[in-house]
Amino acid sequence: MLKAIILEDEPLAALQMNRMLEEIPGIEVAGSYSDPEEAIAQAEGLQPDIAFLDIHLPGKSGIQAAELLQEICPELDIVFVTAYDKYAVQAFDLNAVDYLMKPLRKERLLKTVRRLTDNARILRSNRADDSSRPMRIRLLQTIQFERRNGTVERLKWRTAKAQELFAYLLHHRGQLIRKSDLLEMFWPDLEAKKAAAHLYTTIYHIRQALKHTGTDIGIRSMNLKEGYMLDAGDIRIDSEEWERDLSRLEAVHTGNAAEHRKILDLYPGDFMADCDYLWAENERQRLRILWIEHARKLGEFYAGHGEVNKAVMVYNRMQEKYPHFEGSYFPLMKLYASLRDRKAVEEQFDRLGALLKEMDVLPEGSVQRWMEEWREGAASVL
Repeated sequence: MLKAIILEDEPLAALQMNRMLEEIPGIEVAGSYSDPEEAIAQAEGLQPDIAFLDIHLPGKSGIQAAELLQEICPELDIVFVTAYDKYAVQAFDLNAVDYLMKPLRKERLLKTVRRLTDNARILRSNRADDSSRPMRIRLLQTIQFERRNGTVERLKWRTAKAQELFAYLLHHRGQLIRKSDLLEMFWPDLEAKKAAAHLYTTIYHIRQALKHTGTDIGIRSMNLKEGYMLDAGDIRIDSEEWERDLSRLEAVHTGNAAEHRKILDLYPGDFMADCDYLWAENERQRLRILWIEHARKLGEFYAGHGEVNKAVMVYNRMQEKYPHFEGSYFPLMKLYASLRDRKAVEEQFDRLGALLKEMDVLPEGSVQRWMEEWREGAASVL
């Protein structure tokens, strides 16, 4: 049973809607109000599922009332009631599930309620089906939701800004993020009132997207003027799991080299690399350095224990991922030299030279001396 409230300042219109809703199964009217302040004050205790709001109200517009109601009841669905025509409604950037035209028609109201009831049934089913609920969020390389049944999906965000704001709140989960900071970061060029409207709209879209996943992830409004806090519940994050597993490993030795290799392979790419968010760069760089250092130590271990092919594989992986990191070229030159692969040695030296030329520097003297000595030795063999 869905719980609804009505916010309508015209007594006859409110009475008509109340009567129509009473005749529709699956919905009950928990309260009918003409004063937005009263509706907002009662909403926290009632926790309605749906609010039918007139766009024009005394004191506050229906749009303002909707914003305040959804701050209090984040999962609330809004249905606007208006005398404006369809094109006027589309001119508003409203977060309404639907809108109803005055004068109300029972068939149209019934269609709206049935759609909301069906959506609620699907959401309950998703939450009840534990196997289809997200258990893990992937942030390495891209943003994906991994479900308990093994399927992986990318959420369909209403806007790119919604995805980025979600990612930012997720990265800072459990922390209060002030609205003023979010406005400055995401809408710095907009006038304050318009920026605030964009923030509210985007938070609404995020909540709606998360609601349809069946997750327990919630965005709490910490005081209407303060900010937001994302609660991820028991959702796991792949970047944190990878770093935790890496930190638990002892220094690489013969007995755990395979486990080190496994951890190396479990890093598909940088933190939200596909998104390229500027604010994520510090975390991206931090995890990247951890992976490179781990790869370097594993490569050195393999090389030191005569497992040249495995060492070559590790350093090639490093070079493929981060071609601008010069630390893979010289080790590969020496490894290919041990395999007597002259072409590969020359190719690595040329690649290193081209990379350093971009930075207007030359290879270190030790590298150049090694190369000269190797070439002399290789020539003497011919």
